[in-house]
Amino acid sequence: MSLIRNQSSSLNSWLLLVAPFFLWGTAMVAMKGVLSQTTPFFMAGIRLVPAGFLVLLVAWWLKREQPGGIKAWLWISIFALLDGAMFQGFLAAGLTRTGAGLGSVIIDSQPIAVALLSRWLFGEIIGFWGGIGLGFGVFGIALIGLPQEWFNSLFSAQSFSVTLNSLDLFNSGELLMLLASLSMAAGTVCIRYVSRYADPVVATGWHMVLGGIPLFFLSGIWESNQWNGIDLEGWLSLGYSTIFGSAIAYGIFFYLASKGNLTSLSSLTFLTPVFALSFGNLFFNEILTSWQWLGVSLTLVSIYFINQREMIEKQFNSFRSKFWDFSKRTMSKLS
Repeated sequence: MSLIRNQSSSLNSWLLLVAPFFLWGTAMVAMKGVLSQTTPFFMAGIRLVPAGFLVLLVAWWLKREQPGGIKAWLWISIFALLDGAMFQGFLAAGLTRTGAGLGSVIIDSQPIAVALLSRWLFGEIIGFWGGIGLGFGVFGIALIGLPQEWFNSLFSAQSFSVTLNSLDLFNSGELLMLLASLSMAAGTVCIRYVSRYADPVVATGWHMVLGGIPLFFLSGIWESNQWNGIDLEGWLSLGYSTIFGSAIAYGIFFYLASKGNLTSLSSLTFLTPVFALSFGNLFFNEILTSWQWLGVSLTLVSIYFINQREMIEKQFNSFRSKFWDFSKRTMSKLS
């Protein structure tokens, strides 16, 4: 019975870890159908402000303590600026200027920035095997999201000309996507400081409310007819992305980020495009190419390497020690 309980606990912990990335990936699919019916900054604000109030309502029901003191509100404000207004704002603006594939690749490269910042600020060890895992992850999401012609061209005589002509990144929205990725990485690291002065769940709710208000302000200035064209299915899609893709996903993610290893947790971000592609295939008949299936496989391998890097290191050292002992015994017998 004890073994069954332990296995059940491990399964529940794994499901909790994966949940935010599953919800983010499926929310992207839900938003795909409504994007043509609304405007980017309005949609970004809808994803944050109502979800933030929902998180705060749950926190009140759970009797979690509200922030108190200047330091708590200062860090929540910084958190709101980085992960709320800047991340969602750059993402919304970038989506209007770049393809979803390349944009998602840049966004989901943020675990690298998180790993480097966590190493510098908190002394988290990436290690040799963790570094290999990060490399696999970046290569995997590149295979998933970058134009497939780029990889096909590597085996042709025109590979260099095709690659260089396609890498005109700054004439579209890729720079904005890179800024969104860095904003999310900074916000992920920031939650460690926020949680020193405020409850992480309550802080997550307030950061979504405070971060979403500037997006509505920008929408009011620059956009028009934000909701006139949204049908019932569109509102249901926005509701899913707000409740599940924002309130629940953000609440779980930043609670875990305040407690656990940021490098390991952030590495699971590589799962987001995997879920998005899988459900895009299910609902929109989006077909995965052979390169994308390879990318999915490498992504899963990368997550294993990063999260099990300490165990892999121990097993490798044990194997190396046994190998050298065997080699020494063999050489001594031969001599």
